[in-house]
Amino acid sequence: MKYFLTITLCSLVDGTCIGPHTFPNYYPDLYNCQIDGYQKSVEKIKEIGSDDINQYKIYTKFSCKILNETWLLNLYY
Repeated sequence: MKYFLTITLCSLVDGTCIGPHTFPNYYPDLYNCQIDGYQKSVEKIKEIGSDDINQYKIYTKFSCKILNETWLLNLYY
């Protein structure tokens, strides 16, 4: 079973979210997907910076979902 990662950015100021952004790589298990989800969330928070995070009350949320390989195969054939 493979998993894919999506990360969404949200703002507490206006209660909206943008995304989700789905990453192109797949993970062999839930553990590795979650580890990368936390790492990529931290990277994005650092990229945005403390001023904007605090001003716009930005937070991240991520999810690891099971890749439906049958659906993916049907998409390309």
